Amino acid sequence: MAFVKWLAVLPFLGILVGVPLLNRVQPLIMGMPLILAWIVLWVLLTAAIMAIIYRCDPANRDTPEPRQ
Repeated sequence: MAFVKWLAVLPFLGILVGVPLLNRVQPLIMGMPLILAWIVLWVLLTAAIMAIIYRCDPANRDTPEPRQ
């Protein structure tokens, strides 16, 4: 479960650390300034990371229904 906790910290660090370091207009990536491309990348990565965390959480596993 420690892996999942560290995985949850990645989006926070990606935005917190990356934005001040990459705050420049050039180069353009797909027509977007570098900072905007970085933020868009982390929004997409955050969704993927949260999906992985959801799958790893034992509370979200399907349990068989009791037979009657």
